Parts: sequence; structure tokens; C-alpha cells
Amino acid sequence: MTDVIAFAVLLLGYALISGRTQGTSLTAPMVFTTGGLVLGAGGLDLLGGSATGTTVRVLTEVALTLVLFTDAVRIDLRVLRREYHLPLLLLGIGMPVGIALGTAAAQGILPGLGLAGAALLASVLAPTDAALGQAVISDRRLPVRIRQTLNVESGLNDGIALPAVMVFAALAASQEVGGSAWSWAGFAAGQIGVGALVGVCVGGLGAWAITRADAAGWVNATHRRLFSVGVAGLSYAGAEVTTGSGFLAAFVAGLVFGALARQQREFVHQFAEREGELLTLMTFALFGAVIIGPRLGDVDGRTLVYAVLSLAVVRPLAVAVATLGMRLRPETVCFLGWFGPRGLASIVFALLVVEHGDVAEADRILLVAGVTVLLSVYAHGITAAPWARSFGRRAGRYDPTAPEHRDVTVHHHRWHAPRGQDTGRGD
Repeated sequence: MTDVIAFAVLLLGYALISGRTQGTSLTAPMVFTTGGLVLGAGGLDLLGGSATGTTVRVLTEVALTLVLFTDAVRIDLRVLRREYHLPLLLLGIGMPVGIALGTAAAQGILPGLGLAGAALLASVLAPTDAALGQAVISDRRLPVRIRQTLNVESGLNDGIALPAVMVFAALAASQEVGGSAWSWAGFAAGQIGVGALVGVCVGGLGAWAITRADAAGWVNATHRRLFSVGVAGLSYAGAEVTTGSGFLAAFVAGLVFGALARQQREFVHQFAEREGELLTLMTFALFGAVIIGPRLGDVDGRTLVYAVLSLAVVRPLAVAVATLGMRLRPETVCFLGWFGPRGLASIVFALLVVEHGDVAEADRILLVAGVTVLLSVYAHGITAAPWARSFGRRAGRYDPTAPEHRDVTVHHHRWHAPRGQDTGRGD
């Protein structure tokens, strides 16, 4: 009960100042990660678990399942087809280049990982979490196209990175427990295929059912929100029991559900901003208390160097390569490159590698990924608001025909926007 009281006090304390901190350099992930570090250092073992304990694992997996589902739902695929160019470049070129650069850096700095382990680490750190720099996404002073690009990228890249994590985890495991790399890669491909198929079926059937029931007047507002949680949970569990990837199934189900049940998307957004936010904050507290806190004594110079390079060199270089020929100003490219925070997805992907049990360097991957996320929580949280303000002022003086000012539609955000700033429902 001491753990529950400590977390409740942390939650109540932040709730009392949450309105004052919105749009500032003090973010919720910073507060709850710091609280977790303090509670862990004080001897409190939150939820009585370790980084690989059942309670911690279940909570983090539930949080990621809901984030994958709700992030996929909030991306309007019909709009994205019309305004795809910049987000597609970051996802289709920037992410693979980032994984390749991250792999090369890990080979040079962390040689004990091997090639498959280095690629696995780079894939774990590929997805971004815009919630760590939410002032960037919600600041109306920034060009809509720039913040929308970061919003869409963060909503899709965790689901897109997951197959790479699974394939490289299988290849790394094949080196440790025997068997050909092709057989392990085939196993991972089967998980991906089954997961995607389950996601399509559950998401499609769920969209059909809620649309019909809603048209008949059978569903109230509260249970519309809960229905979407059931779709996410059923897609995850259905894939897991059929040897597929539950996370990929949840992501695909969200894409299908959002495309076919567009009128229900607002209720999914409401859940993500309320109940889903609590799970995310608990995950960051657990991250500080039981995932990275107890491992800080194991951090060495190589780990720190790689973490810094991943945030400050690998991501910006990948974005620069992806945006070649776009005629974006240098500061715009740097801005897009810097604001690729690592957050919830990287934490859970690293825990999955440890849980897999067949990757020899799993603990090292968890440590490096954890340090990278820890640095990202503070570095991106501190810099988001001031750079967004200053860049927004300068961008406001750009020629209206500049690439930065191309008109796009604003997708929903995964959190409530500060008062007077963008709500994510359009300008």
C-alpha cells in the first residue's frame, strides 16, 4: 500500500499544477520519470516488481497496446493519402536510414552486440513519441505542416518499426540457440502475417458492429469508449493465441477501425486522453523506478556515447537524408531531426527483447535503450517549448509559398492541448 500511496500522491500533485505546466519545459513524462527514480532510490519497489516482473510487463504491454491502437485510429488515412509527402519521406526513407545509421554506430561503439544485436537495438530506438515534446505538436505558432508531420510520424512509426524489431530479434536469437537465420526470419514473418490478419478481421468486425449498433441507438457514450478498448484487447489477445504479434494486430486493428468507423474516432480520442493517459504516466513512473533506476550504476561511457549519438546525430542525419530535395530551410530540417523523442514504444520493445529470452545481449540492449529514453525525456521536454516558440516566430516571417507553409489537415493529438493552442481538430 505504500507504493500505491506514493504513486497517488505523485499523481495528485501533478494534477494540481498540470494546467500551469502545459506549454512549458516541464512535461508529464519528466515529472513521472523523476518521481519513479526518486521512489525507486528511496526503496519503494513499485507494484512489487522488477523490470521483467509480471506486473510491470503486463502494465507496459497494456499501455503500448492501447497507444498503438489509439495512435492508429487518430490518423485519418484518407487525408494522409492526399497530404502524404513529408510524413512518408520520414517513415519510408528516414526510418530505414536511421536504423542503418544506428546499426553502424552500435557496431562501432558497442561491438559485443554483433550485427543482428546492433540492428535490433537500432530498431528498438527507431519509433518516436511526440508526447515527450507535446509543446511542439500543439503550438499554433509553428507551421501546420511541420507539427502535423511530427504528429503523423509518431502515430505510425511505432507500428511500422515493430516488424523490424521482431525480425532482428529472431535473427539475433538464431545465433544463440541454433537454427538457420532463414527459419527464424520465417517464424518472425509468420508472426507478422498472422498479427496483421487478426488486426484486419477484428478491426473490421468491430467497426461494423459498433456502426450498426450505434445507428440503432443501442450504445451510450461511455460504452462507445469502452468498446474501442475491447477491440484493442481482442485484437492483441486473438493474435497472441494464434501465434501472431499482438502489438501488430492492435496497430492494424486501429488503422482499420478508424478507417471504417470514422464517427467513432472521437470516442477513442476521449479514452486516450483520459484513461489511457493514466496508463502512460504509470509506465513512465515504473520506467524510472524499476526499469532504468536500478541499472544506472551499470551505465558506462560507451552507453552514454551511443545514447547521445542516437538522439543528436543518428535521427537528425536520417531526417536530413529523407528531406533532400524538399527545399526546407536548414533550421526546419534540424527541428524535424531533433524532435524525434524516444519514449513508451522503445521501453516496451526493449522489455520484449528481454522477455524473448534467446538474445544474449538483451540486458545490454535494455540498458542502452533505457538510458536513451531517459536522456530523451529530459532533453526533449526541456527544449520543446522554447525552440517551438522561437522557431514559430521566425517561421511566421517565411514567404507564404515556402514549403513549410503548405496547407495540410491537422490530425488529432494524443493529449489535451494547452489553453489557446491547437486542439488537433483543425485550424
